Amino acid sequence: MQEFRQDTYHAQPSALGLVPFFVFIVTYLGTGIYLELVGVKMGFYQLPGPVAASVGVASAFLLFKSDLNQKFNDFLAGCGDKNIMTMCVIYLLAGAFAVVSKAMGGVDSTVNLGLTYIPVEYLAAGVFVIAAFISTAIGTSVGAIVALGPIAVGLAQQSGLSMPLILAALLGGAMFGDNLSIISDTTIASTRTQDVAMNDKFKINLYIALPASLLTVVLLLIFGRPESVVPLSVHDFQVLKTLPYLLVLILALLGLNVFLVLFVGVVLSGGIGLYYGNFTLLSFGKEIYNGFSNMQEIFLLSLLTGGIAFMVTREGGVAWVISKIEKLIVGPKSAKVGIAALVSVVDLAVANNTVAIVIVGEITKKISVKFGVDRRESAVILDIFSCIFQGLIPYGAQMLILLGFAKGSVDFLSVLPLLWYQGLLGLLTLLYIFWSAYSAWVLKSLTPKTTGAQA
Repeated sequence: MQEFRQDTYHAQPSALGLVPFFVFIVTYLGTGIYLELVGVKMGFYQLPGPVAASVGVASAFLLFKSDLNQKFNDFLAGCGDKNIMTMCVIYLLAGAFAVVSKAMGGVDSTVNLGLTYIPVEYLAAGVFVIAAFISTAIGTSVGAIVALGPIAVGLAQQSGLSMPLILAALLGGAMFGDNLSIISDTTIASTRTQDVAMNDKFKINLYIALPASLLTVVLLLIFGRPESVVPLSVHDFQVLKTLPYLLVLILALLGLNVFLVLFVGVVLSGGIGLYYGNFTLLSFGKEIYNGFSNMQEIFLLSLLTGGIAFMVTREGGVAWVISKIEKLIVGPKSAKVGIAALVSVVDLAVANNTVAIVIVGEITKKISVKFGVDRRESAVILDIFSCIFQGLIPYGAQMLILLGFAKGSVDFLSVLPLLWYQGLLGLLTLLYIFWSAYSAWVLKSLTPKTTGAQA
């Protein structure tokens, strides 16, 4: 990601550099909004995201004046960025785990186990809490969504609960861990770019995220009740088939690498499926490939948006946004709001919260020093607002994968108003920024300032 950061600083600000991003957004969202208005079901997903991104890429090649070979090199550098490729590998493993586990009956057994022992009125809150635990443990919202997505959809279908509400609860819990986990890429990026200790960032973050999550649980307990509550009944399930999900949860809580967690999950699900005769060794391999294929759209979209992000940054588009926001800053509070706006806008542009933090990290550090903002707070604000917007945009990996599990039964607009955690997290962060007494108390409760090198 070093290339993103260097080019952010040295490129001359240019509004023209943002045009490919706007072309992508207008093509993707504009088509979706138009189709929704004329009554097309799932209008936002009629035009595949990679196609819209390709239009943005084409506009970058047409508009930017650098040498054609340089433009290809810039585009490929963005596609091949370490963070982009890391996410793509996670997509493949996550897709394989989801498909193999479902093929051997793991989803059905886990859903039936939950319906047997958990009162239906607690299921929505339970999905949020479990997703929060998993994402915090493995440090990735995508991994949590993939692990729980099929189960959440099954619970909604069989319990009579609102599907959009269950999906929103899952996405909120997943973003909780993405923001808070000490092994999350966003946490690592925010603390390293601000040169602060990870444990200090975690503590400040917890003072904001924990109240937001508790309020979300309360709302889900109040509004996550079905119209008619049915008594608990026994559903058919095999405990052995639920083990892959349990193992993934345990390994995640132990802090194992997300690649290893998902790989072990795939192998265990395959072994159980072979034991029960759900598939042969050859069909096991085919199911793995089916899982890979299911992630084709998000895989391609991540590559293409990575390429656009790099080209836009090189041409000064991000530098232009930064220059405009800097002009609005007059003191510490406006500086904090400016940092929040900066990382939010960039996340909207690149659809990757880690990339967004890396792009604006160094300028955020300079803003903090210039206007007297504690860099531990700037790290928290960077992480929180990048995760808020990543958990809201319809073309982000999290939302695309989540709605993919619903198979066309739910659209983005039905989920968006129910994303209570993201909304509460944003409101409480703004409260933290403007309530000086509370922020001062939080900072006073920490140890003396330490640098990232000491984390």
